[in-house]
Amino acid sequence: MEERDGGFRKETVDRLLRLHFRDRRTRVNGDAQLLMAEMLNIFVREAAARAARQAQAEDLEVVDIDQVEKVLPQLLLDF
Repeated sequence: MEERDGGFRKETVDRLLRLHFRDRRTRVNGDAQLLMAEMLNIFVREAAARAARQAQAEDLEVVDIDQVEKVLPQLLLDF
């Protein structure tokens, strides 16, 4: 289906949202899907940027999962 500038597909966003719905009949508006896709895109970009800054602070040339794990707690608090 649709993909926006390397972002998340509508099906992916819809499935992520439905993981937390209690009523299977709950419907998601197309605008809500677009908004959630944008939020996910911002979250992922911010995580990557923070992990890159962490790697630079540790004088590393490559970002590894260790840097992502170090920035994740504050990232989750910020969002």
